[in-house]
Amino acid sequence: MHIPDGFINPAVSAGAGLVAAGGFAAAVRQTRRYLTDRLVPMAALVAAFVFAAQMVNFPVLPGMSGHLLGAVLAAVLVGPWAGLIVITIVLLVQGLVFADGGLSALGLNIVNIGLIAGLGGYAVYRLLLRFTSRSHTAVARTAAIAAAISLPLAALGFVFEYWLGGTVEISTTRVLLAALGTHALIGIGEGIVTGLVVAAVMRSRPDLVYGAPDFQGQRTEELVP
Repeated sequence: MHIPDGFINPAVSAGAGLVAAGGFAAAVRQTRRYLTDRLVPMAALVAAFVFAAQMVNFPVLPGMSGHLLGAVLAAVLVGPWAGLIVITIVLLVQGLVFADGGLSALGLNIVNIGLIAGLGGYAVYRLLLRFTSRSHTAVARTAAIAAAISLPLAALGFVFEYWLGGTVEISTTRVLLAALGTHALIGIGEGIVTGLVVAAVMRSRPDLVYGAPDFQGQRTEELVP
């Protein structure tokens, strides 16, 4: 869900930029509280995976595309705040190097993908996890469901931004239907990919999964947004 330059007016884009900057600053502060040597290489691997996944685009509206986000996957594996940093770096590199998403819309994209999909999706994951058996399979399944939900959440964020300051002559209703319809479908793929990756890590090294419950007496520190 990369928003291009000029799709949203400067005032709304600037406001989103301020929100994104505040969120990034908070993420840096929070990540320092739980960042360990083992999380650093994991974060790098997650960033590389998310970067590759987001490069596969699906058309939504003229000039705007949809794609896998990887926000919930990052949040579950390295924590919601470190996940937000990962998403921000990925979006910045994509905008600067590949012109994928406008630089003036960088704040909008960070808000939608990093804050709404990432932190919001992680909150959904933690909520749903309270009602599961907390087995390895249940953790992966819960992450998959949260990831699938995160795409429509991000799409709703974009629609709200478009309603506030859209510059293209397309009705908000049409934007809503196109964004939600496309991202609901992409969300199915997002959920499958997230579930498979989390399941693979849980089978081999559950202690590396930040969002996993306690296993064999190992406690994962929680910093729920």
